[in-house]
Amino acid sequence: MKIVVVEDDLTVAEELEVILESNGYEVQLIKDFTNVLMDIKTIEPDLVLLDINLPHQNGFELCKQLRIYSKDLPIIMVTSRDCDMDELKGIVIGADDYITKPYNIPVLLARIGLVLRKSKSDQSNTRLEVKGVVLNVDKAILEYNGNKIDLTKTEFRILNYLFKRPGKIISRADLIDNLWDYQVYVDDNALSIHINRIRKKLKDEGIENFIITKHGQGYMI
Repeated sequence: MKIVVVEDDLTVAEELEVILESNGYEVQLIKDFTNVLMDIKTIEPDLVLLDINLPHQNGFELCKQLRIYSKDLPIIMVTSRDCDMDELKGIVIGADDYITKPYNIPVLLARIGLVLRKSKSDQSNTRLEVKGVVLNVDKAILEYNGNKIDLTKTEFRILNYLFKRPGKIISRADLIDNLWDYQVYVDDNALSIHINRIRKKLKDEGIENFIITKHGQGYMI
C-alpha cells in the first residue's frame, strides 16, 4: 500500500515516513508544494495523509480538489488544529478521517488501516481491473493512467460481462444473451460494431490488444 504524506514540517513528515515504512507501507513525501494535486495524481497512492496548514494552498482546498479527481481515494487529515468546526469541515468536504497532533501512533496506524480496509471493501464491487485498465461500475466508465473513457450503455454492459470473467473465452451468444437480460437488444452484426467501437476508444488511449478475438469461439480479456 502506497501512502502520500502532505506535510510541510519536514521533521514531522520524516517521522511519519519512518513509522509508516516500519509498518509495511510504501511512503512518498511531498516536499515541493507548488503543484501538489498533480504530484498526487502522478504517484497514484492508496491513501493521502493531508495537513491543513500548507504553503500556497490549504489542505481543505486540496481535499476538495482531490475529491473531484477521485471520489474513492482515501484521505486522512492530520493536523495540529483541533477545532471541532475544522474537523466537521474536513469530513464534509470529503476527508475519510481527521486526526489531531500530537497523535497516538498505535491509534494513527489503526485508523489508517481501518480507512484502507473500508476503501478496499467499497471498491471491491465497483472497480474491476484487468491489465491495468479499470472499469468503474458506479460511473460506467473506463479509467486508464488517470484518464477516463466514456462508454455507451451497451459498451458498458459488454465490458462489465468481460471484466467479471478475465482470462475466459466468452462466446458471442453469451454476450448477446447477457445484453438481452438488461433489455439491450442487439444482433450478431450489432455486437461486432460495438466491440469495434470499444476497441477504437481503447486504442485512442494507447491500449492495444485488450479484447482478444478467439476465432470461432468468442472474445476474452
